[in-house]
Amino acid sequence: MSYSVGQVAGFAGITVRTLHHYDEIGLLAPGGRSHAGHRRYSDADLDRLQQILFYRELGFPLDEVAALLDDPEADPRAHLRRQHELLTARIAKLQQMAEAVETAMEARRMGINLTPEEKFEVFGDFDPDEHAEEVERRWGDTEAYAESQRRTAAYTKEDWKRLTSGFDAIHARMADLLAAGVAADSTEAMDVAEEHRLFMHSTSYDCDHAFHVCLGDMYVSDARFTATYEAIRPGLAVYMRDAIRANAARAGAAG
Repeated sequence: MSYSVGQVAGFAGITVRTLHHYDEIGLLAPGGRSHAGHRRYSDADLDRLQQILFYRELGFPLDEVAALLDDPEADPRAHLRRQHELLTARIAKLQQMAEAVETAMEARRMGINLTPEEKFEVFGDFDPDEHAEEVERRWGDTEAYAESQRRTAAYTKEDWKRLTSGFDAIHARMADLLAAGVAADSTEAMDVAEEHRLFMHSTSYDCDHAFHVCLGDMYVSDARFTATYEAIRPGLAVYMRDAIRANAARAGAAG
């Protein structure tokens, strides 16, 4: 079986001109010729071309490629081992480059120091940027907002994963109480509401009970926040608000 220069160019995704050049410099001479004198390439020629293109992809000059392929000490297995080593090194380098690009792409809004891909990985369908606009509009001139910016500016992807997992656990416990028919002003629900407040206090900004009540109201008044909680369990937005209000009232009575 032999192939024309046009067929080989099509197989390899290169130009006929490139194949002519490889022939002229002795890098890839076709194994035969047609009766009309046209180049004909054998399967062995295609194997060599594959190796040439591999090394070229890795940036080797053509003279070095020729030296590698024509090394009398090398055998096909040696080439495969070398190619595997080079590919492994290339993958590691590309991974480093990808991480560097991720870092360069980090977007800072509400201190969320993540790329869009990272934000999807951490938050799923929840879009923190969408909610950040509402938070900034309401509290952008407050000390709490400024404190949130300061604290979260240095957060990494792993930091945000831990924070998100913490919130998920709190929301799941609140949803379980709702499902069990426990009243929002019960001790159990108020305790989870207090845990929610303290978690925000420790991770984002100073969150006193009055500020927490404002957040709870927003979970119901703003459709975007409501949808986030309703996706966890229907009725959870109102239940969260009521538990937060009850917890604040308890704290006021205790004070």
